Amino acid sequence: MDRYTTWIIAGSFFAALAVIFGAFGAHGLKSKVSPEDLIIFETGVRYQMYHALGLVLLGLLGMITSFSISQLPALFFVIGIIIFSGTLYLIPLTGIRWLGAITPIGGIAFIAGWFMLIYNILISRY
Repeated sequence: MDRYTTWIIAGSFFAALAVIFGAFGAHGLKSKVSPEDLIIFETGVRYQMYHALGLVLLGLLGMITSFSISQLPALFFVIGIIIFSGTLYLIPLTGIRWLGAITPIGGIAFIAGWFMLIYNILISRY
């Protein structure tokens, strides 16, 4: 397996999990949590899917350019999925509201990943 494939597989894995979590939220949580908590959970699913697709894109980009363009942005996307989406899943499931204070760290990881991608493309010569 080459380095590019790793991000494509990771993105596909996170996308599959997003579909599973989305179905769980829609069918398993709907009657068990408040509408506000369901929105929190669905936000985690949505951002996980966006960045899972971003990981697939980064893997494909690495194939046609340079792997170094995509490596750090992809790592930040993974960190963001785990922290941002993870905390948004745990808040409704556990009721531990202080996890909301950690969630922005994941959001910052997402933003950093996108800005790193811009920077890497601007400074690269492929």
